[in-house]
Amino acid sequence: MQEQHLYEYAIIRVVPRVEREEFINVGVVICHWKRDFLGCKIQLDAKKLLMLDPLADVEMIALNLASFEKICTGAINGGNIATLDLASRFRWLTAVRSSVIQTSRPHSGYAEDLEKTLERLFEENVA
Repeated sequence: MQEQHLYEYAIIRVVPRVEREEFINVGVVICHWKRDFLGCKIQLDAKKLLMLDPLADVEMIALNLASFEKICTGAINGGNIATLDLASRFRWLTAVRSSVIQTSRPHSGYAEDLEKTLERLFEENVA
């Protein structure tokens, strides 16, 4: 039997018109620092986005989501924040902000397989 791991996760949201506080879920970010695991899965549904805001800049939002992924993975081209340690990147990604890309408050759970848990959370909250 595999060991259960305590992890934290947040739902990634796009809020095209911040003043209206309407959003669509577009992804999940999950972190377990003891296992050195930080991952995310993102999928932007342009049709849903344009239903909330027909004038939304889909291309710019997609680029910003790509930057989110680069920071999450610690990519070389992810900027200064991508060079931070794993826990700091997770905290930065899930910090409260009033911008087009936001996250829910972090939640916690236990799992044996963090990759499968990321997939399950994505299916439950985004797909």
